[in-house]
Amino acid sequence: MNARAYPELQLSLQWANPKAMAAHRVLLPRHAVTRAIKHALAHPLAGQSAKKAVQAAEITVRVVGSEEGRALNQQYRGKDYATNVLTFDYALSPVLLADLVLCAPVLEREAAEQSKDLRAHYVHLLVHGTLHAMGYDHEHSQTDAAKMEALEILILHGLDMGNPYDA
Repeated sequence: MNARAYPELQLSLQWANPKAMAAHRVLLPRHAVTRAIKHALAHPLAGQSAKKAVQAAEITVRVVGSEEGRALNQQYRGKDYATNVLTFDYALSPVLLADLVLCAPVLEREAAEQSKDLRAHYVHLLVHGTLHAMGYDHEHSQTDAAKMEALEILILHGLDMGNPYDA
């Protein structure tokens, strides 16, 4: 992916509780967040959900605790639990505008339960959330879910990461 032109990205990285999430902040430095999102935005297959490839994006990534994660999931999805990632997509063209909310305790629990590296799990969910912002959806059909999963695997491979779906 070295020869690929990456879209311009304006990134805001927010931590709901920086002191309590200090260990997570070490795992998720700004450059790693930028790299994961840019790889997802620039992947040739990712652009297939849009009319044309993303040229620029403004994305806010907010890492939250369980309480905020649960409140947002309840308010916007009607589900009374904290989930790993929420994507709020506002525009795809001319500039992709989105917020990604990652729930640190959920990601930490999932990584432990699945014997995954927490940093790798964060990167996977950044890619996953970015694809949602680009119009991908895995909740309405098995075909769409399979396409999105395959694309995530390709993007993560480009980031020198393994398949997050391997058991």
